[in-house]
Amino acid sequence: MQDILERFVFEEAPVRGEVVQLHDTVHEVMSRHNYPPVLQKRIGELMAAAALLSATLKFEGTMIMQLHGSGPVKLIVVECTSDMTLRATARWDGDIPDAELGDLLGKGRFIITLDPDEGETYQGIVAYEAGQTVAQIIEHYMQHSEQLETRMWLTSQNGGAAGLLVQKMPAGKGDADAWDRVQKLAETITDDELLGLAPRDVLYRLFHQEIVRVFDPQTPRFACTCSRERVGGMLKMVGREEVESVIEERKKVDVTCEFCGKEYEFDAVDVAQLFTGAAPVPPGPQVH
Repeated sequence: MQDILERFVFEEAPVRGEVVQLHDTVHEVMSRHNYPPVLQKRIGELMAAAALLSATLKFEGTMIMQLHGSGPVKLIVVECTSDMTLRATARWDGDIPDAELGDLLGKGRFIITLDPDEGETYQGIVAYEAGQTVAQIIEHYMQHSEQLETRMWLTSQNGGAAGLLVQKMPAGKGDADAWDRVQKLAETITDDELLGLAPRDVLYRLFHQEIVRVFDPQTPRFACTCSRERVGGMLKMVGREEVESVIEERKKVDVTCEFCGKEYEFDAVDVAQLFTGAAPVPPGPQVH
């Protein structure tokens, strides 16, 4: 099945939405780490949520979603660009039980960062409330931080993920009862339908009695933005003294991208050039 995101609006109501299905994209992320099944599910849900929310934004850049926790799951990060490329990673301790999100995170918080290609970075933070699902976290954030009424349904199973978002547009005109009606119709969707039906079949299944306009589809895909130059910049932020101490001990610095698993190696010459600016850091050995 094709990875696809469909945007739509209701012609006679101030409501918009998206449907997303991720198969290859989720597979690419999961193939790079041995994530426990329960963590795969949460990563998939957050990936679908990121694609849906990113599609509502009018900006060029990257949206970063992070779930931080004090429980067995310490961190889940998903990045989605305005070109609809996604990558994700997670950190966890030991064996993870097949448990609800609250038991996995413990005391946690949700952070969303908008990093535009031009302009200032924006960051919003909300505390995680016990019992919330990934969808409810996003709904809570949009309601309290952006003042936008948003509903979201997410599923992740059998190596794929999917989601449905509907959002009440501000200052809209039209059918006064439409928002309540759209929510009630959307609530009838099942996980199997959301993941198994084609997106336009999902829309017909839910809203065939409404007038819905569908836009050209987008094709989400996995892509990692790591590079030797970015890793070099990270090492410069760590500081010369600490990096040179690693060189003295190990003769080289090895850095592995947490998102895609690519390895970057810097030897003493590379590090010297990095901190003196004498010349660009030459390509070193990379292990794929």
